Amino acid sequence: MAGSGALLRQCPLLLPQNREGSVYEGFVTVQDRDFHIRILLPSDFQLKNARIQCSWRLKKVLDGYHQIVKQRLQHCSDLVSFMVELKTILEAALKNAQELHAPPPPEYYSYLVRDIETLGWNKVVYVDTGLNTIKLKGEDSCGRQHLITLKLNAKYPAEPPDCFVDFPVEFAISWIPQSSLIDIYNQFLAALESLKEFWNAMDEIDEKTWVLEPENPTRSATMRRIAIGNNVSINLEVDPRHPTMLPECYFLGADHVVNPLRTKLNNNMHLWDPDITLLQNLKEVLEMDFPSRAVLEKTDFTMDCGICYAYRLDGAIPDQVCGDSRCGQPFHQACLFEWLQGLPSSRQSFNVIFGECPYCNKPISVKMSMKKL
Repeated sequence: MAGSGALLRQCPLLLPQNREGSVYEGFVTVQDRDFHIRILLPSDFQLKNARIQCSWRLKKVLDGYHQIVKQRLQHCSDLVSFMVELKTILEAALKNAQELHAPPPPEYYSYLVRDIETLGWNKVVYVDTGLNTIKLKGEDSCGRQHLITLKLNAKYPAEPPDCFVDFPVEFAISWIPQSSLIDIYNQFLAALESLKEFWNAMDEIDEKTWVLEPENPTRSATMRRIAIGNNVSINLEVDPRHPTMLPECYFLGADHVVNPLRTKLNNNMHLWDPDITLLQNLKEVLEMDFPSRAVLEKTDFTMDCGICYAYRLDGAIPDQVCGDSRCGQPFHQACLFEWLQGLPSSRQSFNVIFGECPYCNKPISVKMSMKKL
């Protein structure tokens, strides 16, 4: 399987358990310690919907890091990059755990309390009893609230704390032994301002359109799937560093509906103006208004899959539509692929399967996206 060599180099003790490569089990090795892990990938191989089963030892080490692991699952493109991220998280967790066993010297507490008092206790959202984990709140110039989690070790301030934020880009701090929490906090505020335009663009989309996915977007989410009409949507991938530039666009729906939209996008791409908002640009380039939240309900766009009769399946929503204008029935990609595989009249070419719509018997095809591992 493509990429299996890279995975073997990163985690030689983590092996596939089936031919499809949807189940991996074995050990991840960090600091000469082996931790048992089992990873279950969904049928569409989307990491964001994967399930991780850990041994009790690994669960104990990752206690307090579950949200970070979940974020990494959401944003890593394949299993190899996720395992690299997981090993990095484990390194930090083990490092903090080891240093927590030995109580910090008295000057650790004096430095830390002094820094917090200088910063202001009103900015502290949470601090644990050992003064090892601190959550600070900050506000960007548009009034949005953000959090930064700091995990400190006993060598603070000689060594920087580990910082965790809900950003769409990496947050790397500049640190010297003379630095303090105030320096981190100021860098945090500066990063908030650098991402302000990105969050403005995403907030406008969230407030003025019907976003089908993600269901509850985080501040780090760069993707939005927006409803255009019944069983028709556009998937946007926005560059957080250049949020007013033309994003990656992918239309989902029947060909007779989305083909004219693709033509408009290609013909009007030159009209894109980075000086106006992303949403306004989309309206002008596509020559359309998106369905209004004031007029329509989200249920107007959330038709259930015609095979499993559910809207969400392992986190995915129906994104395959029968191309016949008299039918237009939506299906989950995984459901349709499995359905067509079971029909003797279907034929398959690589990872694309061709057959008949379960509702109208018109030709339909589906491509099963195989994430390279």
